[in-house]
Amino acid sequence: MDPQWQYQFRIILLGDSTVGKSSLLKRYTEDVFIDFINQTVGVDFYVQFFEVEPGVRIKLQFWDTAGQERFRSVTRSYYRNSVGGLLLFDMTNRDSFEHVREWYQEVSERVQPHRVLFVLAGHKSDLEAERTVSRKEGERLAESLGLPYIETSAKTNSNVVQAFELLCRTIYQALQSGEVAVRKGWDGVKSGAVQAQGLKPRKEAEPAASSTCSC
Repeated sequence: MDPQWQYQFRIILLGDSTVGKSSLLKRYTEDVFIDFINQTVGVDFYVQFFEVEPGVRIKLQFWDTAGQERFRSVTRSYYRNSVGGLLLFDMTNRDSFEHVREWYQEVSERVQPHRVLFVLAGHKSDLEAERTVSRKEGERLAESLGLPYIETSAKTNSNVVQAFELLCRTIYQALQSGEVAVRKGWDGVKSGAVQAQGLKPRKEAEPAASSTCSC
């Protein structure tokens, strides 16, 4: 059985194919790095737990989406029921950086009236000599979209935990402020068996039924 948790956040990983979404997620959830991972077909599913503050345990439900266009119709179905998104580009691949805004706009348009909270991550920071996107460019793009920015490497385990915890804290703060809430029929945020003190969902809200991954 799952350890007791107060809230579940459903999070999607987004970005072009081969930017390293699966590698980053496996490093965070399993603390392993595999040089060659088969490309994701459709969507893969992972779970991790994080204590965002003393006594408040968050179940993080990750959906690792395929970056290829031919799987887009499948991955789009997961946008609406997500509250968070880790948006990745490969710092050695200029095209993947140029496509970030497209990913952001596509998801933002499809989740309405809900909202996905993003963190932008420049990945493969271990390949500094090969980078084609500077830190300043990444920071400027993030600022223009109103997002936090971080640079990561699954290979060296640089800022991996920090990236996911940054996203989790961003969502949690939005939950505290009322920017997002537990809502009936929406799986982005769900309530656990024990409510976190001072963070009760709106009166009319009920936890939605959990979706099942068909992968």
